[in-house]
Amino acid sequence: MASIDFYFSTLSPFSYLAGTRPWQIAARHGAEVTCKPLDILALFARTGGTPPAERHPARQEYRLIELQRQADKLGLPINLKPAHWPANAAPSSYAIIAAQNAGGGDMGRLVQSILRACWAEEKDIADDTVIRACLAGAGFDPALADSGLLAGAETYAQNLEDAVTAGVFGAPFWVTADGARFWGQDRLEDLDAHLAEAAA
Repeated sequence: MASIDFYFSTLSPFSYLAGTRPWQIAARHGAEVTCKPLDILALFARTGGTPPAERHPARQEYRLIELQRQADKLGLPINLKPAHWPANAAPSSYAIIAAQNAGGGDMGRLVQSILRACWAEEKDIADDTVIRACLAGAGFDPALADSGLLAGAETYAQNLEDAVTAGVFGAPFWVTADGARFWGQDRLEDLDAHLAEAAA
């Protein structure tokens, strides 16, 4: 089975704009998506990136223009200045890791519901109540929000190391089993085409 490592941050608006498309693409090609949430600010520090708040005003302004443009194109609601951003991304990331390990639910729905909570619903994704609701809504046990915290923390840290090793420097980012890399939600069509070519 083909595999896709999906590197993202639960704080990333462009990861939100990817929606559930990564899983739809994977399903078309019989591939499996492995979610690898990570600390995006630590990734920037390791790979030469600049946090949004430290970028030149022109870059900050254009980022918001592009976010709105892409959200409109995709028909997704977005709040460009959410009330609870940036939040602590660790609790939601740990929950995603725990859910992936437990299985039995819809990972695409879980990831998107957490991202949507931040970028469209004005919710604090560091809040246990919000995380539990997202888990339940995707068919997972809400108690996963409290279990496996140590394992979640270890995996979260390892995901960062894996990302740097794989040449990942932003989010969202997809790396296939054969080492092909795709950065940004606007490269999902290229990922789709690559998987089709690889299977031919």
